[in-house]
Amino acid sequence: MPAPVTPLLAADVIIELIDRPGRPIVLIERLNPPPGWAIPGGFVDVGECLERAAVREASEETGLTVELRLLLGVYSDPSRDPRGHTVTAVYVGEARGEPCAMDDARALRICPFDKLPDPLAFDHALVLADYRRYRATGEVAPLRHGPGAPAR
Repeated sequence: MPAPVTPLLAADVIIELIDRPGRPIVLIERLNPPPGWAIPGGFVDVGECLERAAVREASEETGLTVELRLLLGVYSDPSRDPRGHTVTAVYVGEARGEPCAMDDARALRICPFDKLPDPLAFDHALVLADYRRYRATGEVAPLRHGPGAPAR
């Protein structure tokens, strides 16, 4: 039986800097297409668990040691990544220290979660809206059933 063709798998981390007032977050400006500001993260390696990939990618892009706190949501809209169908698990994590742009990051910005740079890459405007809701209510991302489907 041939192996199934499946989406690529990624893991991202919304990094809260817990040693700064207001717990600002870290965003990177992407070095490679597609352009824009993004939540640190990247592809999961074969044999690697999602959580480990999220921590590794965050470290590779920001130099920070991140401790994951929760899974915000899974984002699977086939159109979310212009390079092809990619599913990502987005975590909220905490870190201390001074981040720096590394690896696939052209630049890095520390942002209050309500003052984000533009443009945001991928579907990160939606992800960060879910994060804003989480900060306000403690509720994780709603389930979404396909492109354009209402949240449940």
